[in-house]
Amino acid sequence: MYPVSKAFLQAVQENTRRYYWTGRITTTKGVVYEFGPGDIVRGSGYISGQCCNSTEIELGTVYAAEMGITILSNIDRYTLEDALIEMFYHLRLLDGNYEEVPMGFFEVSEANRKIKCLELKAYDFMLRFEKSFNGFETVGNAYDFMELCCKACKVELAQSREVIEAMPNGKEALSVYTDNDIETYRDVLYYVGQVLGGFFCINRSGKLELRKYGNEPVMEIGTKHRFTSSFSDFITRYTAVSSTNMKTETAEYYHLDTDDGLTMNLGVNPLLQFGLKETREQLCMNILNDLSVVDYVPFDSDTIGNPALDIGDVIRFKGGQADDTRISAITSMRCKIGGKQTLKGVGKDPRLAHAKSKNDKNISGLLNQINGNKEAGKVGIHTFTNASAFTVAGTDVKIISIEFATHEDVMAQFFGSVIVDVKADQVERSVTARGNMVIPAVEVEDVAEDPAVIGRTKEQTVTVEFPVTWTEDGHALVHFTFELNDEVIRIHQPEETWHSGKHTILLYYPVENVVPDITNVFNVYMRVTGGTCDVDTGSCIASISGQSMGAAAAWDGKVEIEESTAKFVLGGGMKVKSFDGEMKMETMELVVRSYSDTVGRSDIGAFCKPVEMEENNV
Repeated sequence: MYPVSKAFLQAVQENTRRYYWTGRITTTKGVVYEFGPGDIVRGSGYISGQCCNSTEIELGTVYAAEMGITILSNIDRYTLEDALIEMFYHLRLLDGNYEEVPMGFFEVSEANRKIKCLELKAYDFMLRFEKSFNGFETVGNAYDFMELCCKACKVELAQSREVIEAMPNGKEALSVYTDNDIETYRDVLYYVGQVLGGFFCINRSGKLELRKYGNEPVMEIGTKHRFTSSFSDFITRYTAVSSTNMKTETAEYYHLDTDDGLTMNLGVNPLLQFGLKETREQLCMNILNDLSVVDYVPFDSDTIGNPALDIGDVIRFKGGQADDTRISAITSMRCKIGGKQTLKGVGKDPRLAHAKSKNDKNISGLLNQINGNKEAGKVGIHTFTNASAFTVAGTDVKIISIEFATHEDVMAQFFGSVIVDVKADQVERSVTARGNMVIPAVEVEDVAEDPAVIGRTKEQTVTVEFPVTWTEDGHALVHFTFELNDEVIRIHQPEETWHSGKHTILLYYPVENVVPDITNVFNVYMRVTGGTCDVDTGSCIASISGQSMGAAAAWDGKVEIEESTAKFVLGGGMKVKSFDGEMKMETMELVVRSYSDTVGRSDIGAFCKPVEMEENNV
């Protein structure tokens, strides 16, 4: 619920209320048009939003809110393309003052003229994420992916890194699986929302916000505040999740100890494909724990309305057919400007879900696997985008890392573009300046009572030298190093010398000696001498393309271990910037031992002759 005053909550519960709506239109050229209640055609305005489809609870959804309104105005409709609309609700409090509640930001998608009226339809900023995404080699945690999407689509984030990383799965390192159905940044947010156990929406301030389902009601709605209402005779509960593992092409099933509820089908999430089975299990169980708070009664109700309610809010109905011991969640909302507010909460019946086996779930989002025969001769591409910002100084920093595999011994091509903000060190410059100084003729007084110096001296010119010192920006030398499968490529190492400011470098290298049927890794390192370079999120993009490229090959047994530590102090106060360590690895040889034993003669049966027996075991 949007934070409002207690006086607002009290006034909105009264039998009668006095309120009005206003709005503001801002064109792309900065022209502002204000409109009030007298300009709004009665019954024409609405604001609607949802976080689920019409049948069941969902995770990771990225639905856009819609607004429609007709106003009396002579504004040229052609100037309203991509214009920004802000809507406000004003409620009179018991003390006579009005409290304003913002209802959101919307961008105009349609503007139609009807004689004296202007009919507008607009959507919130969620549609900005309908841009093509190509950072399939991106690695980072959930916040890094959110920040990358928001920066690329020019939408602000509502939550800080600390808030997101404090959530279950918030600190987990995520990477996009090579074979996926991601097309836009909106798709990326959908899968990130699943991992975090919530859904995304654009809040009233126009910022991207992650919300989760809860179990604490924000308000109660009695019979006198409802025009119509209907409630289901079941409770929607989830006790299991199902996620498809693309490598094994099987559905993995995770459940609570008491598994008697619904199963949330996560389908094929590209962010849940890497890591050990234990890691996937932990991620899915964290999602299930967030989902297990869902214990809602589905409903559909027309109410007198409370514009402070938000999608995902938990409410309690009282009176009439409602069970005041249960709670419900708002999964869709339609607020009529000057009219009713329709609330709806969806959900499935757990009893009907048991009609089919839990192992016979409809796994949505299965992707077609591309085998090696189909990939032969086709050009594939692997892309990379940095999901987090970093600073480069005097040591090598890995800025690009792309894993790829081919089914043939072919040549690949690497392309990269890096936008850097250079801060060159200050250097001190000095020169010796030389010039002539003229000493004018002067009258010499008789201060020494010496007739030889009394009178007028001649004008003289003398040469003087003096130092001039100043400080200015120097030059930063930026060095790039390529590496293929842990071998540094020394034949080609680009360098640039830059002043302070923003610069862009284009990188290219033909990758030869690509080993087929294993995972090849191409890395790019960056080092700066005489300054530092900042690379912002999304400012480093790269790709590797070539024939017969496909999904990553089977694991080749390579294990990479990386550890970092903050600065620490040894005894005596000496600060250590870095340290060296050793890691030993050895392979244990299989020790084969043998033994033999001789058994003497013995009577083992009436029909068997005693024999000499020798037993060997290896």
